[in-house]
Amino acid sequence: MKKWLLLLFLFTVLKSFSQNDVLMLEKKGDRLMTYGAGSLISLKTIYNQWFTGEIEDLRHDTIYINGQAFNYKEVSAVKIEGRKLNYSNDGFILMEAGVGVLLLGAVNGLYRGDQAKDWYKTSSFIVSGALLLVGYLLIRSRSKTYNLGKKFKLEYLTINPYK
Repeated sequence: MKKWLLLLFLFTVLKSFSQNDVLMLEKKGDRLMTYGAGSLISLKTIYNQWFTGEIEDLRHDTIYINGQAFNYKEVSAVKIEGRKLNYSNDGFILMEAGVGVLLLGAVNGLYRGDQAKDWYKTSSFIVSGALLLVGYLLIRSRSKTYNLGKKFKLEYLTINPYK
């Protein structure tokens, strides 16, 4: 019984060394993002190719994404998608609301029989312009690309050197 218990503890210790390496995006020493096996990443290589997908493995300074393997030093940019809002849908909804304000003013003016110059007030132009602008800015800000070099760098941390 003692031998089996000893073997169980031995295999548990051996299995605990199966931690994966970590890839960190840093800005002047401050960590912006951490990636490990199973993380979603979108990056650009020095060969001007974009790879987007799940990191399958990190081993010996090599990143494996969608069956492709390359060294982490070959990465020239990392793209981070916005996570808190659904930027595309929210932006399009705001832009549709801005157009809807203008369309509603025209429909109401036609229904009342007003002249075209009386369909809109200054406030309707301000509201629709603000909705269009905020919607456009939301769509444009859905992702941010960090070019590696002076400010940003990609660090590879080896957790298990025996892998």
